[in-house]
Amino acid sequence: MVNKWVGKLSSQYLKYQRVWRLMKKPTMSEFIMISKVTAVGLLVIGVLGFAISILMTMAFY
Repeated sequence: MVNKWVGKLSSQYLKYQRVWRLMKKPTMSEFIMISKVTAVGLLVIGVLGFAISILMTMAFY
């Protein structure tokens, strides 16, 4: 039972290690693009939430 658990843990560690090796620091242009996309996504979610809030408020009056 312990060998099975250790085997799973070792396998998961190797997966994480492979991903860690593939990571790289983004360039400034990549960082700016990611920031813009994130900001637009947050804005869209905020606007949708606000619109739903307004509609729900109007529906009860």
